Amino acid sequence: LLVDLTYCVRDEKVYCERHFAELHKPRCSACDELIFCGEYTKAMNKDWHSDHFCCWQCDGQLTGQRYILRDEHPYCIKCYEEIFSNVCDECQKHIGIDSKDLSYKDKHWHEECFLCSMCKISLVDKPFGSKNERIYCSNCYDQAFATRCDGCGEIFKAGMKKMEYRGKQWHDKCFVCALCKAPIGTRSFIPKNEEVFCAACYEEKFATRCCKCKKVISTGGVTYKNEPWHRECFCCTNCNTSLAGQRFTSKDEKPYCADCYGELFAKRCSACVKPITGIGGAKFISFEDRHWHNDCFVCF
Repeated sequence: LLVDLTYCVRDEKVYCERHFAELHKPRCSACDELIFCGEYTKAMNKDWHSDHFCCWQCDGQLTGQRYILRDEHPYCIKCYEEIFSNVCDECQKHIGIDSKDLSYKDKHWHEECFLCSMCKISLVDKPFGSKNERIYCSNCYDQAFATRCDGCGEIFKAGMKKMEYRGKQWHDKCFVCALCKAPIGTRSFIPKNEEVFCAACYEEKFATRCCKCKKVISTGGVTYKNEPWHRECFCCTNCNTSLAGQRFTSKDEKPYCADCYGELFAKRCSACVKPITGIGGAKFISFEDRHWHNDCFVCF
């Protein structure tokens, strides 16, 4: 019975105070008590007594204050920044929620602290490089760390062609023949004593030359008395017949085929009158300034 008691009406239904409160009053998410006061806080889709909506860390009241939700818990700005914000790699201070947080490889900076380690210009919205956990503008990075040409000593800038050989690097225009100084480019080259030569210059400077015609011996060739010859240049001094692969002998440092040597210089057999060349180990007999082939020295 509600006679002589305070009652409440809602949607044309009559309630006692207790049941009305249980059915229609909000319940504080912190203390789980009903909220009877006219002013209370709604946050995180929940209802709170105004003095019960507090920072999860310091218990400071958040009603009417800015807060940040983390893992379903509210934090005041100060506690959130101390616990969760990143530390600037330059100034070692926390990067607040109102500051721009710039990050690179798990490091963080205030926008105003994101500077080149050498010249201290701002790197915001600019290309940069990193080395030994430091950051540099593109110019400082190139000057300090970029690979340099072994020819001119200058750095390789982006987009430049690079020639590499035996652990060294050159600009395309700096990789030149040591003799004619023309860029090697895509041409074949030959190394010699820490230098490189184009094929034509290497041949001109180092290739073996025929001691007769003085031209380069590119293939084949023969050696006579430690001197190189083209096969076609190594000929009999008298008849110009090629001596390559043939029996020959020499006279006054000049080569002769067996026939020419015999006709020109050999002793003649007193019996058959043919030349005694001695080539191939042929034996002969001499007596009183006369000479015979071994087979011709017989009794008359």
